Amino acid sequence: MNKERLMQTLRSPVVSEKSTIAADTNRQFVFEVAPDSTKPEIRKAVEMMFDVEVENVRVVNIKGKAKRTGQRLGRRNGVRKAYVRLAPGNDIDFGGA
Repeated sequence: MNKERLMQTLRSPVVSEKSTIAADTNRQFVFEVAPDSTKPEIRKAVEMMFDVEVENVRVVNIKGKAKRTGQRLGRRNGVRKAYVRLAPGNDIDFGGA
């Protein structure tokens, strides 16, 4: 796995009420990842970018919803999320301030 591939694996952190609760209680952080990424790639990308130790990675694929606007039928894009659990003593701070 080269560095360029790992840098493109993580798209963005998911900041929601559910992900905040998971981070506070279980040391789990949620990221939107590339659709073709694998668990080992996600693990290495998080370890490289945030300098932490990853305990476990779970991945979920969410299909895009069909939406209607008037007579037109459209579809939202699907999303692949990774729930990354950090080893004890590690933490990621997105706040900065």
